[in-house]
Amino acid sequence: MAENGTDCDQRRIRMNKEQHNGNFTEPSSSNEQKHKEREERQSIVLWRKPLITLQYFFLETLLNLKEWTIKLWHRRSIVVSLLVLLLVLTSAYYIEGAHQQYVRYMEKKFLWCAYWVGLGILSSVGLGTGLHTFLLYLGPHIASVTLAAYECNSVDFPEPPYPDQIMCPDEEGVEGSISLWTIISKVRLEACMWGAGTAIGELPPYFMARAARLSGAEPDDEEYQEFEEMLEHAQAAQDFASRAKLAVQNLVQKVGFFGILACASIPNPLFDLAGITCGHFLVPFWTFFGATLIGKAIIKMHIQKLFVIITFSKHIVEQMVSLIGAVPSIGPSLQKPFREYLEAQRMKLHHKAAGAPQGENWLSWTFEKLVIVMVCYFILSIINSMAQSYAKRLQQQMHSEEKTK
Repeated sequence: MAENGTDCDQRRIRMNKEQHNGNFTEPSSSNEQKHKEREERQSIVLWRKPLITLQYFFLETLLNLKEWTIKLWHRRSIVVSLLVLLLVLTSAYYIEGAHQQYVRYMEKKFLWCAYWVGLGILSSVGLGTGLHTFLLYLGPHIASVTLAAYECNSVDFPEPPYPDQIMCPDEEGVEGSISLWTIISKVRLEACMWGAGTAIGELPPYFMARAARLSGAEPDDEEYQEFEEMLEHAQAAQDFASRAKLAVQNLVQKVGFFGILACASIPNPLFDLAGITCGHFLVPFWTFFGATLIGKAIIKMHIQKLFVIITFSKHIVEQMVSLIGAVPSIGPSLQKPFREYLEAQRMKLHHKAAGAPQGENWLSWTFEKLVIVMVCYFILSIINSMAQSYAKRLQQQMHSEEKTK
């Protein structure tokens, strides 16, 4: 059945590419035109055409706001229900009473979960490029908890200031009482929320491919066009990248739920292709999202947590710092800032930072600047992506006008 479905899809793709406005034309000329238009759109970036890019970005933002407003108006009954619910929650939040302790607790947990879900979505959906929030936020958070747990011999950090700042409790635990499972349990909530966010971020390729299949349209999306070309030339695939993509597509198409689960459970840069495949072959939503959620939020997240916790466990960190010092010539000079940074963190954990001289370590300075640079690049990529979307609107409008002539 899967092979027959693939054959039918290949024939449909060839027919769609040969047919243009009811007439059969040269597919090569159509492909050349699309390629030329795509290159024109990709040239609209801030560092090449700043004024046009900013103009298109603002116009695309206004059009998106208009479209969202119309959609909300069509679903005004749901909007009104949500506003009433928000009004009830706001009243419960501000009215004094015995329930306030539960309200504050739920507020804290909700904001903490929403923060990590949002970072997970940013990492996955990216609006043109992904912000690597695991490397920038979740990974360092898990590493900080790991180092603190081994230093304090406890994970019962006082709240507040945790999670904004980690400090050892007044009564520290027994030496050697910290286990791998203790640290995993401490960071489980934020890690699972981040994984759930990455699963939500995988939905746009699925919905795009599903809508294209149901409507019979051929969206001008590079990943979807690449997917259709891969289906068309499946038998002739020779290079490793093409064979890897084809293997992912076959696994998801033939195995179903467990194939999606396998792809989602490991670090897989080709998972967007799995979402497109599921949407194209009309895999049920809950089959796709359920497998993706389990794979990313539970299985993959525990693998990544284990890697970070083991890497930053006390004896491993000490061995790595010793190895840095063993590098000929430059070893001692490189080892010094690492030792200073670790010692400063230990002092903070034991409430000794107030009396210590405050000197900025170049490691923390470098990491802060790296975070700023990556966030700025992410914002620039959003501006470029939205400007290119508006350019695509203009090209489509021009084509529709040519057809009506």
